[in-house]
Amino acid sequence: MAKKKGDRVQVILECTEQKKTGVPGISRYITTKNKKNTPSKLELKKYNPYLKKVTVHKEIK
Repeated sequence: MAKKKGDRVQVILECTEQKKTGVPGISRYITTKNKKNTPSKLELKKYNPYLKKVTVHKEIK
């Protein structure tokens, strides 16, 4: 049986700390997630080159 690829969607992750501090620039990452396994908003720790440290990035839209 062939796999159905309709469950995976592209999401954009944006840094939460950078908005609070007011540092210029936007740290964003694009990734995919499975809507069935993860119906809630995705939250990952990623590197922010503007702040030069690992911060929490949350899914937008």
